[in-house]
Amino acid sequence: MDKAFYTAEFFKDDSIRAVDAKFEAQKIAFSPLTFQAVRALKELSILQIIEEAGDEGICIADIANKAGVSAYGASVLCEIALGMGILKYTPAAPQEKRLSLGKIGWMLLEDELTRVNFDFVNDICYKGAYELCESVKSGRPEGLKFFGSQWTTIYEALSTLPERAKKSWFAFDHFYSDIAFPEALPIVFATSQPRHIVDIGGNTAKWALACCRYNPDVRLTIVDLPGQTALAEAAAAKAGFSERIKTLSGNILAAETVLPRVPDAFWMSQFLDCFSLVQITKILAKIHDYADEKTDVYVLEPLWDEQRFTASSYSLQATSLYFTCMANGNSKMYCYGELVEAIEAAGFTLKASHHNLGSNSYSLLVFRKVAA
Repeated sequence: MDKAFYTAEFFKDDSIRAVDAKFEAQKIAFSPLTFQAVRALKELSILQIIEEAGDEGICIADIANKAGVSAYGASVLCEIALGMGILKYTPAAPQEKRLSLGKIGWMLLEDELTRVNFDFVNDICYKGAYELCESVKSGRPEGLKFFGSQWTTIYEALSTLPERAKKSWFAFDHFYSDIAFPEALPIVFATSQPRHIVDIGGNTAKWALACCRYNPDVRLTIVDLPGQTALAEAAAAKAGFSERIKTLSGNILAAETVLPRVPDAFWMSQFLDCFSLVQITKILAKIHDYADEKTDVYVLEPLWDEQRFTASSYSLQATSLYFTCMANGNSKMYCYGELVEAIEAAGFTLKASHHNLGSNSYSLLVFRKVAA
């Protein structure tokens, strides 16, 4: 069975019953309120209290007492949680309704993917999402103004974000890409044994550190904005790899940013989704000038049409909205064909593609410069 079978079928099928479609539409209509209800259930420890009650469940009065809120407050939150399938009734006696945690509630409380996505949306996206319509019209991240009016993209603002928001942003970023590293490393080093890798958009040096630990001879140059290269330098020093990990500060789209010439490989992990298709071609055209026909260009991305499960595709499509209203106003999570086409337009050809890396189904695409 094709690995993308489930998602492909989901995007074609519209056999949902009208009554179920109406229920799904109501979920969307009330979603800002229900999202905040879940946030309250988590921050007031109500979900935790109910989980600890186990299969026997717990009544509203006891929930309220343990959480330190009124019975009214506990009831409105728990009732909408019942409607959302987060909680379930556990009959204890005919006159008493006790609540226990449902499967959806367990995911909200214990599943790391859900936690990372939830915190990211709450701390980074929620307020700015109101400006999504304006962002679509203007092509700018209009929601970013909630973190300050001086920024044109969120990447410039990362080092100055409030600590909670910064923590959620980096947790989101690293959770997705880092999971694929263990499976990507053998592919990279088995292919050509690179001695020098230029990591464009290296962020906090997670990939560079993984490479240094995996191979004792490799050295890396991280290219990123000044705020990120400062974090990368600190991480490299802390790990004892300062001699093997160097940085180059600059905007990859700026003409004055000069790259190291003809490294063994260029590496971009969850980087190109931060740019429009036109910008992606421009970035690869610059890389083209510094590569030769033997330079491998690696692109690690989660592609929404190469996912095994519809929940993963949905998460990626939703992440595109973050790019629209918060990050830069013009990029998104791409599908396989459009990303390959944009890269090949810069003079490269796809040499190999490795899909389904890590639990989040990343794709590692390998390109080479077209021979003259």
